[in-house]
Amino acid sequence: MTAQPSPRTVALAKPKQDFGKNQCRSLFLYSCGRESTIWERPLLTDFGLPSDRLLKLSESKKYQAAYLQQRPRQSPEWPISAAALSYKASPRILELARPKALHPEFLLAREVPTQVTNVAALARASLRLQRLAEPRVRKVTCCYERSFPEAVICPVSKLAQEAIASPRTLELARAKRLHPDYVPLRDAEWPVTKAAKHTVATPRLVELAQPCRRPPMGSAQFNPDAFTVKETAKKATCSPRIQELARPIKR
Repeated sequence: MTAQPSPRTVALAKPKQDFGKNQCRSLFLYSCGRESTIWERPLLTDFGLPSDRLLKLSESKKYQAAYLQQRPRQSPEWPISAAALSYKASPRILELARPKALHPEFLLAREVPTQVTNVAALARASLRLQRLAEPRVRKVTCCYERSFPEAVICPVSKLAQEAIASPRTLELARAKRLHPDYVPLRDAEWPVTKAAKHTVATPRLVELAQPCRRPPMGSAQFNPDAFTVKETAKKATCSPRIQELARPIKR
């Protein structure tokens, strides 16, 4: 309790000096981490003319001569020579510089054919016009009112129920007949007769019923005589017809 702060502690405990002269910051002047208040805008009388230093700093930076000679193509400024300024355009350049003319048959946008007057725009429709402007109500024929279950879905008039069909109508109402030679599809399971059950196959049928015997793949692949050519085949002579068919097609 009797300790005395050092001069360094006293110097660090002093608040930071506010160097602002025309700043209105009544609250949170020495805020440590807290948000500061919004500064109030001073009156226009507090502002004077800019100093010479501010005017000098506000001037745009001038380009150097080396940059003007080596600047890229996308630069907006390009030096124009005296020859280009005093150049007289040729008739061809003047002709190309003219804007594109409109087509001879070009027509401007037409004006509104009918101008609505103020009296017509502010007019009120009569009851007759409002009635005629209503959409036409058509009777719905795809749906009918619900009735007792025994009734038909579509109501039939009494005259239609008592009508007598003509011979032509009866003829057209008949179903299409099948062809006289039409044979219906057979059942999946055919009945077998007793004679077919007690029949005995002939030797020829037994011979034909035997499966075809083929040599095994092992002996067929390693057959030494698989690619031998017979002597009669070596001495064979092609006929003129075979030579004609053996020629490639000319396209």
